[in-house]
Amino acid sequence: MTGPEAKAHRTQSEYHEQTEQGHGRVETRCAWISTDLEAELRAAEWPGLQSIGMVEATRTLGGKTSVEPRFYLSSLPPDAEQFAQAVRKHWGIENQLHWSLDVTFREDQSRLRTGHGAENFAVLRHLALNLLRQEPSAKSLPRKRLACALNPDYLLTVLLGKQF
Repeated sequence: MTGPEAKAHRTQSEYHEQTEQGHGRVETRCAWISTDLEAELRAAEWPGLQSIGMVEATRTLGGKTSVEPRFYLSSLPPDAEQFAQAVRKHWGIENQLHWSLDVTFREDQSRLRTGHGAENFAVLRHLALNLLRQEPSAKSLPRKRLACALNPDYLLTVLLGKQF
């Protein structure tokens, strides 16, 4: 065997595997991390680059199995368990953000497709979501949004951070 395949078998890497079951699916995540960086990556001079990692997520849901590999450049030392936890935490935050945007602003139903409209509105939604989260009342985010639409004083409270 020659080429990248041969080198992959010689690379020293740390390995961690985790399996979770829930919501009718089984997911196994295998994580590899290595400090064996190619010269091209080192030449890029990325500050803090210490390792390269891969997570392979295998999901079985309703009898169907999918495999999704993802690759990462990392500032972490070669500790596969720590790397796997960092990746999992990152995706948890991403998923929570997108869920919040969809529930609060129905982002998935947006039909903005031309020009920079979709990107501009994404920025505005993020800004509005952050302002709603900073308002300390116990209302849900969709209720806070509705209250802003119905009550100009509450809207000013959310925008400016003080009672009116």
